[in-house]
Amino acid sequence: QVQLVESGGGSVQAGGSLRLSCAAFGYFYGSHCMGWFRQTLGQEREGVAIISSDGRTSYADSVMGRFTISQDNAKRTLYLEMNSLKPEDSAMYYCAADSGQTGIFVLHPWAFAYWGQGTQVTVSS
Repeated sequence: QVQLVESGGGSVQAGGSLRLSCAAFGYFYGSHCMGWFRQTLGQEREGVAIISSDGRTSYADSVMGRFTISQDNAKRTLYLEMNSLKPEDSAMYYCAADSGQTGIFVLHPWAFAYWGQGTQVTVSS
């Protein structure tokens, strides 16, 4: 009953910034860990950042210090602020949420149950 919809992707030059948003629709009550993941053609989906319901965060080493994950529970929206973008950041970015029951906190796709359809980010040099 949960639907996640990403927005904010686009094309930007290296060094630029983008802010991605993920809105949750339908039944989405309780404590959920949410996250952002990305995937390029021929590669496995990888974790970018996750955030627990109480605000605890974890980031991939490749984006540490450049990306910031946040959430507005009242608006049921997840955000990813991306700064100092690099060409290697180019990928399809996916929003995800866990079941809200396991309580695990792992930056890996297998820990998440619900997924958006993705938004493309392209960084040119």
